[in-house]
Amino acid sequence: MAQHGFLSSLRSHLRSPPPPSHIQPRRGYHVELGAREKALLEEDVALKRFKSYKNSVKRVSKIGNVLTLVVFAACSYEVVALATSTQ
Repeated sequence: MAQHGFLSSLRSHLRSPPPPSHIQPRRGYHVELGAREKALLEEDVALKRFKSYKNSVKRVSKIGNVLTLVVFAACSYEVVALATSTQ
């Protein structure tokens, strides 16, 4: 019975070819934002004081990246120094 359903759906799919893809637009049409969406995109005064953390996070991230490179360079130097001293 399951095979009959599969065959009938396959036949119906083969009978109706899909529309050509070049006719259908790939992107949707532009829709103007509503009042709620515009209100959500406006700057919130209550959250303004938290924006100062953004620069701090960037600074800490850069310091972490520099420290990682320094530790990697030091470890690489130690490995090379150890390899040349044992020869």
